[in-house]
Amino acid sequence: MDTEKQPSSRRTVAILSRGDAVARRDATSKKGRFVDVFEALAAVGVDGRPAIYDERFADAVREQLLAVDGVLVWVNPIQDGRNRAGLDALLRDVATQGVWVSAHPDVILKMGTKEVLYRTRSMGWGSDTALYQTAAAMRAELPARLATGPRVIKRNRGNGGQGVWKVEKLPTSSMIKVLDATKDAPEELTLDEFLRRCAEYFENGSVIDQPFQPRLSEGVVRCYMAGDRCAGFGHHKVKALVDSPVARSEAGPRLYTSNADPRFQRLRRLMEDEWTPQLTSLLDIARDDLPAIWDADVMLGPVQADGSDSYVLGEINVSSVHPYPNEAPTEIARRVADRLQLKL
Repeated sequence: MDTEKQPSSRRTVAILSRGDAVARRDATSKKGRFVDVFEALAAVGVDGRPAIYDERFADAVREQLLAVDGVLVWVNPIQDGRNRAGLDALLRDVATQGVWVSAHPDVILKMGTKEVLYRTRSMGWGSDTALYQTAAAMRAELPARLATGPRVIKRNRGNGGQGVWKVEKLPTSSMIKVLDATKDAPEELTLDEFLRRCAEYFENGSVIDQPFQPRLSEGVVRCYMAGDRCAGFGHHKVKALVDSPVARSEAGPRLYTSNADPRFQRLRRLMEDEWTPQLTSLLDIARDDLPAIWDADVMLGPVQADGSDSYVLGEINVSSVHPYPNEAPTEIARRVADRLQLKL
């Protein structure tokens, strides 16, 4: 593969995703799940190049990335038993040599882990959120919080509902009821049994504890962001952590819509004008370092005195945001073009 930079006024961006040697050999901008992004980049004068990553040929990927101006990364934190440790080291390396990386691993650590729920708990999307650094702290503090109502326990890094639990105290027993977000039915366990299941979460991270939101069955709104501007929405009714069989039967796929959807204009204003600036300030993230695509999942909180909905942040996704609304690739491309202007 030719990795030598060619003299050109056009900027070049690699789109990096995980795959095997065959996928790398056959990769093209004309097929695959990122065709729409490649087309949107071309429309703003940016050449997109596919970059398939695996630890077995990491050196070749590194050379490919050093030959472009920027890289957009779509790789989950945990996938098929592998993590991003090797990839993140590679991305940090190429970033120090002048390649723009989105999202940079350091930005992911600030805003793409569940700890962001604790660090931004004072914001308008916040809730009574606790952070446990050790299993002993969780053992000491969780019972008092369960006495106030059901809680949601989340491991700091994960995706697809891995390491997410609804936990509640049983009224006539010392046992607790726990529901794994990836399962359909709850279990009754002792607190110590549950803590043993969570022990691995503390091996390389922390655990977040949030109050369960009773309106979860009404659905979750995903606000897609390209940098600091809204790129669309997704809404769906969920099964995860929902006990009611009736509510679970109403669950369905995420339905995507543009950033002009009238149902979500108040949420859009909050995200663009208040919450994203507050987020970057609290987490010490430069505006220009915000990812080219990220999203915030918000649940409906208590209805406010004026009758409007409040919102509670459930998580921020940064590492591998896909799929997304049809309008999002255009917003991504605009973000990329604007960001690469800073390299001129």
